[in-house]
Amino acid sequence: MSRKRLPLPASLSILAFLVVGLSACGVNRLPTLDEQVKAAWSEVLNQYQRRSDLIPNLVETVKGYAKQEQATLTAVIEARAKATQMTIPADILSNPTAFHQLEQNQGALGSALGRLLVVSEKYPELKSNQNFLALQSQLEGTENRIAIARRDYITAVQTYNTELRTIPGRWVAALLYPDLKVRETFNISEQAKEAPKVTF
Repeated sequence: MSRKRLPLPASLSILAFLVVGLSACGVNRLPTLDEQVKAAWSEVLNQYQRRSDLIPNLVETVKGYAKQEQATLTAVIEARAKATQMTIPADILSNPTAFHQLEQNQGALGSALGRLLVVSEKYPELKSNQNFLALQSQLEGTENRIAIARRDYITAVQTYNTELRTIPGRWVAALLYPDLKVRETFNISEQAKEAPKVTF
């Protein structure tokens, strides 16, 4: 007794139905979300690099006007060195220790830059220097870009982690993508939680 074979159009229809059914049930959603997280993270690193590239020129400009502020300049240089010399492991997004170390280094750099800009307020000649004004403007723009890139990364991670931890995404990950892990996200630093002190 021979088995009947389905005609070619029927076989193709069944195959198409299975492909559409699998894609509709979220099989591709986790890898798509994972790629969105990676892209958002790349933009965060790109903006950190942009800030780091501005610092040497900013420090040199301030140094010419504010020689007595050597401690502040040194703090900025050291914070930049620490932030740029950190080796970023491939698994940083799922490695809490490395992720938060990078976050701390970048936070220290941002804080040191903030102190440098506050110090510059004491020097009217520096505040009127065109090079300094241009660098300050670029730095402010970069800080805004960093904030936006971090926000986009946090949103991408929230969507990805939610999909990875809920059903059916949890089942799909267990069956097809066991190497996908929950991703780390940014915390608010203790310094950022404190209300700014204003003195007159």
